[in-house]
Amino acid sequence: MSNGEHVPGPARTAPPPEPAPPADERRMNAWVGRALTVQGRIISSQDLTIDGVVEGTIELGNHGLTIGAGATIKADLVARTVTISGAVTGNVTAAERVELRATGSVDGNIAAPRLVMAEGAVVRGKVEARGGKGS
Repeated sequence: MSNGEHVPGPARTAPPPEPAPPADERRMNAWVGRALTVQGRIISSQDLTIDGVVEGTIELGNHGLTIGAGATIKADLVARTVTISGAVTGNVTAAERVELRATGSVDGNIAAPRLVMAEGAVVRGKVEARGGKGS
């Protein structure tokens, strides 16, 4: 057909989209959600955020621990840095720093080279916060 008329051919459809790659399960932080209760010992080799309930011990070694505003923790905490916005019953030990936010409370002892405490935060226990050399 060379008379300039366009003759429709078979309908062409776009090829189906490639399936999405599987979600990457690696995360920068581990997380205990609000609906989760953990009883026992938590040992993590990465940073950890807790928004749920934990009873036992939490050991993070050279990593950071964040306790969310709604979290309830009955455990001794050991980490490089600890940020607390929820309620902690137990001793808190940090290699670098403990930060207590306005909604945070600790019923236990705190040991860290640095303690940052917002107005409204509560500590019931002994605080040992000795700055390192050059602090």
